Amino acid sequence: MATTRDLSPDDAEALAALYDDYEWWADRTVEDVRRALAETPVAVGVEADDDLVAAARVLTDYTYYAKVYDVIVAADRRGEGHGRRLLEAVRDHPELQAVDGLALSCREGLVPFYESVGFERFDREMPVPEGGCERLVRMTYEW
Repeated sequence: MATTRDLSPDDAEALAALYDDYEWWADRTVEDVRRALAETPVAVGVEADDDLVAAARVLTDYTYYAKVYDVIVAADRRGEGHGRRLLEAVRDHPELQAVDGLALSCREGLVPFYESVGFERFDREMPVPEGGCERLVRMTYEW
């Protein structure tokens, strides 16, 4: 039986182990994960058989914006519904109910999964105050 719960800095070791399985995030140290969890407004995990098998973090202002980060499901537990359970717990989290909606970025190959749990592709033009429309562009700044 899988259960969902909020994560805390005490879960850093288990979460770092999950990240270790995922090549992109294998360089995340337990101490860095602990610090990230301490500063993350909402962090949710799924446990099955006493193991953390899925997790996500949400950065939010509790009013306008909530962005989901670091969604991960243990490689050997994929296909068991843990990703869906995780995102439903994030969506239904009591601290996020006043927020207008959730946003996330994902790899193209994961779009069908996120659509299956209610996310919609946000790849369009938006009306701007000056009149007309402009395409929204995701920007990043790397150190």
